[in-house]
This record gives sequence, structure tokens and C-alpha cells, in this order.
Amino acid sequence: MGRTVFSGTRVEEFQVEVLGVLQNLGPRESIILAKLSGGPLANTGVMQGMSGSPVYIDGKLVGAVAMGFAMSKEAIAGIRPIEDMLRIDPQPQREIAQNRPKAGGMPGRMLAGDTRLEEIATPVSFMGFSSATLDHFAPQLRQLGLDPRQGVSGGGNPGDRMGDRSLLQPGSMISVQLLSGDMSVGADGTVTAIDGDRIYALGHRFLGEGSTEVPFARAEVLALLPNFSNSFKISTAKEWMGAITEDRDTAVSGVLGKRASLIPVEIRLGSNTYRMRMIQDRVMTPLLAQMAVFSVIDSNERSVGSQSYSLRGQIEFAGGPVKLNDVYSGDIAVAALASAGVSSALQFAFQSGFEALKLKGLSLEISAIEKRNQLQIADVIAPRFARPGDDVEVSVILSGENGMEKVQKAHYRVPVGAPLGSLNFTVSDATATNVLEFQSEVGGPQRSPQQVLSLLNELRSNTKAYLRVWRADPSYTVEGRDLPNPPTSLALILTKAQAGTNTVIARGAKLAEIEIPSGGSLVLTGSKTVQVEIKE
Repeated sequence: MGRTVFSGTRVEEFQVEVLGVLQNLGPRESIILAKLSGGPLANTGVMQGMSGSPVYIDGKLVGAVAMGFAMSKEAIAGIRPIEDMLRIDPQPQREIAQNRPKAGGMPGRMLAGDTRLEEIATPVSFMGFSSATLDHFAPQLRQLGLDPRQGVSGGGNPGDRMGDRSLLQPGSMISVQLLSGDMSVGADGTVTAIDGDRIYALGHRFLGEGSTEVPFARAEVLALLPNFSNSFKISTAKEWMGAITEDRDTAVSGVLGKRASLIPVEIRLGSNTYRMRMIQDRVMTPLLAQMAVFSVIDSNERSVGSQSYSLRGQIEFAGGPVKLNDVYSGDIAVAALASAGVSSALQFAFQSGFEALKLKGLSLEISAIEKRNQLQIADVIAPRFARPGDDVEVSVILSGENGMEKVQKAHYRVPVGAPLGSLNFTVSDATATNVLEFQSEVGGPQRSPQQVLSLLNELRSNTKAYLRVWRADPSYTVEGRDLPNPPTSLALILTKAQAGTNTVIARGAKLAEIEIPSGGSLVLTGSKTVQVEIKE
């Protein structure tokens, strides 16, 4: 027999008829093939949300429902042997598994036309997000092996207190929560076994993260939705029960009563404030933050037409803060640009791998204007010739809508004794300048958390253009510091430095950088270069 929840929180039994064992279906893995019956299974077949449902023979636990055939007319399931599930922990209590069916004469692989036995999909429910958010990010989520859904969960917002662990038993539903609060992201499954404070569930991976720390809650089934393709349970999270600590190929396991470390997130737009708690993960945290910002903008502002967003806030890391203060403008996909500005900073910090860069909090304030506040760098004007010691005036022509034109001036004094030849004056927007200045640091290893924080806090703002004065001589970055036009002997040594070290050749030797403001909260875009010949 097996145990699972079909309604509410009551664990019910269903019948299991063992058909045989599929040997070596995966690397050193065998699967018990069985037919399930009883309850609503004749109408639903094997449902999403049943993953982890324990199966017993003669009162002894043999495994968990973990696999199924899509589009199958009958509830034929693959049962993951409990011994395989217990292997995900260093020292599991093997007395949980005292019985295992002997191998029968089944083939090593079960195929029926285009259908094959595969892990029961674990749909990830997104609640509180706009539908456009899921459409926009679905390709990224599917690349991570997630199946984004709306409406398969009641969301739920468990309080801070831990629930009564006695209410959790083999067959109970749990909800693994990546994000909770005004927006929630979670995936439901079933508890297979409880051994003291440790639980085992799903019978397959969730994200495949290995060692992790993700909170899980006891869940209640609201309804079952029979579907010819994939039937599933509609559920809602009720109360926190602990934290998932291992997410491996054959199961997930966690600790009851353990409180996962969650990151407070607050996003304000106009009179609306969204508060959430988010997991700490190198891959999922930047993506979830990006989706939350995108959804806040999309659900409150128009998605097509001229739009500008001012985004201000702070990312709190254990080693220090990163200030966010920028403006994004355009006609389409402006919400995507603004949300990417937040996620890129998080992603860079997480990928550096420093313990001091664990996220402690994220707070953002977004202001919106239904207007395109944007100017294009149309031209750069400078004298054709100059001498050492001369003051070079550079005029930057900025153009906007309705024939608007604006001229900003900058000055650069050519040093006395400067070498003769071509001097380049490049005026670029923040994106191009950031890429040029930080490509060597982003591509190489970071030396310290302070270097990472300094880099993120020095990113240029979209409301300014940047005049870069440079020569065609090679420039080098050594341990995060620029070394323009070094002596020939040193340049030869640096050029021959092995790939993968922290020495990288950059484009051109920068002599100076001068900020050119837009004169307001206007976004500047584009890039132009002019040459000035230095003569005697």
C-alpha cells in the first residue's frame, strides 16, 4: 500500500501492485515498477505532488512514488527504493529500509512509443506575480529544469513560528518555499520517511543543488485537478516545519525545527509596498529578485509606450552595502532593463564566492514617469590639433525627441611633455563605459570582498555620459589596478602572462575620465569618438 494526501491534510491509503523491477534504469539505480489504485487515482493517474508518497510491503517501507509515464491511461508509477534515498545523507539510519523486492525479469528501460518512464514533474508555483513576468522569465526557468505555473497553489504566507512537528507524518504534503510573503514561489511534494528530526521526501531532485538551506512548510491540499497530460494537486502552505538541507539526484532531505536563513526584501512603488523573504542561493536569488522587481513594475505601470523608472535602494551584504541609484528609460522592455540592473549586481557578488558577500537584505524604491527621458549622444566636436599644455574643449551634442538638442562641454588639459601623436576622446553611455572599464575585473578572479563591493559601488550611472581620453598604447590591469603604457620590458612580461591569472590586457591606455551630466534625470545613450592630433 501507499500513503498520500488527496484532500486537506488527512493522509489516506492507496493500493500498490508491484509489477517488477527495472534494473539499471539510471547509473547504478533500479526502479520498482508498480500499478497504483484506489481513491481518485482511476481518474487522475499519477499526480504531480505525489512525489515522495511512501510505499509499504508487509508493513515495511520499500520506497517512494517518484516516476511516471506522461499521457498514460493508467496509474503506472516508478518507485524509488528507500535505500537510494537514504544515500543522500552521510550517515543515514538504514534501519528505515528493512525490505526491498528482489529483481524480476523486467527490461532495463521501459518505453511505449514516444512515452518513457521519467521523474514526476515538480511544478513550481508562482503566486503574486503578473502573468507577463512568467512569460518573460519562463525560458530561464525551464533552463534550470523548473516548470513555472500559476494557480496550482494557494500561495500561503506562513508566520514566523514553527509548526507542530507531530502533525507531519509519512504521506503528508510539504511545500518547499523559495520566496514567501506578498509574492511566493514554492514546490509541493510528499514526505516519504521521518527519522527523528530528519525527513526524506520527493524521491528525486528538486533543484539538484546538493547541500542547501531552503525552508519547507506543511501544506494542505485544496483540490485535485485531473488532466489527461499531467494531473496535479492544488495546495497551500500552512506553517513552517524546518529546512531542506540536501537536494540530490534521488531525494531531498531536511531537518525538522531548523530555521532556514531568509533574506528580507522590500520593494516600494508609489503607495504599494511589497515585503518578502527569499532564500540565499547563487543562482536562484538573483533570478528571484529580478522577477520580483519586474513584476512590481509590470503590475503597476504600463508595459508598452514611453516610460522612465528611477530605481534607488541598497543591497546589504555581510561585508558592507552596495548603493543602487539609477534611471532607466525607453519605449519597450524598460522593466526588463531596470530589473536586470538589480540582478546583475547580485549575480556578480554571489559568483565571487566570498563568505562576507552573503546577502543580508534588499530594499528598493521605484519611481515611474510615463515619459521617455532619454537623450542620444549625437556628436562630439573637438579641435583637430593641440599642443602639450593646451586646454582642449570638447563639445558633446545631445539630441532628444521633438528636435530637442543640448550641448554639454568638457575640458581636458594636455599635460606638458605629453608624447606627440593621436589622442582619442570617446564619449560613451554608462553601459559601454562600465563594460570597457570592468571587463578585465569581471573576467578575472576577485582578490577580496572589498574589491567586489568597490567595483559594484563604482558602476556608472545612466544619467551621465563619460568622456574617456586615451591613447592606442596597451593598458594592463594588475590585481584590479590600471597600469597604462608600462615600460617595454614590463609590457613583454605582462603580455606573456598565462591565461587565468589576474593580469589582463585592456583596450587602450586611459589618461583621464570626465563625467558629463545630462542636466537632470535624463538617460544618456550612445557612443562617439573624435581624434585630436598632438603636435609641437
